[in-house]
Amino acid sequence: MVVLKTFAIFTFSRQLTMHAKYIKREIPDLNGTGRTQACYKMELTPMTFQDFVTLCHREGGMDESQILGALSLVSEKLALCMAEGFSVKLDGIGTFNARLGVRDDMLQDAFEKGETSRNAQSIIVKGVSYRADKDLIRKTSCNCTLERGGESRLKKSPFTLEERIRKACEFLKVNHFMKVPDYVQLTGLSRTTAAEELRKLALDPSTGITSRGDRSQKVYILRP
Repeated sequence: MVVLKTFAIFTFSRQLTMHAKYIKREIPDLNGTGRTQACYKMELTPMTFQDFVTLCHREGGMDESQILGALSLVSEKLALCMAEGFSVKLDGIGTFNARLGVRDDMLQDAFEKGETSRNAQSIIVKGVSYRADKDLIRKTSCNCTLERGGESRLKKSPFTLEERIRKACEFLKVNHFMKVPDYVQLTGLSRTTAAEELRKLALDPSTGITSRGDRSQKVYILRP
């Protein structure tokens, strides 16, 4: 049993000494330059919670039970503080605060005359915003040695822009509203490209398409 545990720790240590890989990704030409745009993203390898605790135990000399207790306490109290409206800064880690939104079965509020105001029961915590501490970013950069990985190209649509607009309008005549995943399925575009194209179509009255709502609640409909 001791031999197996020692081998597991040795294998885990070797995994941590491996160089991270980056992927070159093609992104939409949002500025209309006509040039291929690219960004770089790290190729991620999942690390389980137990592996992280084992690493902290080995490097920090604390018992795993103590580490588990400390992490559990931080998680519990962090949630409580955010729920009470605090923006929590953890030195060397980052700043956390709750992000609000409306329930999934309700459209977003607007300020136009005649819009119905939401009550507190319709507003919920939709996520947590996190801003990394500069020291954490610096330490990550200092410890990071990158190797070139693969490339990721955008999905190209087999349809012209005019054909995509026509397909969207035909879909809306039947279904009354459309979301980004619907447009992805109709056109074959990537989600990012489809979302940006729909946003532009909604701003152009000649397309016959407009939008309603915001963020995750945003839908596209035919213009009146």
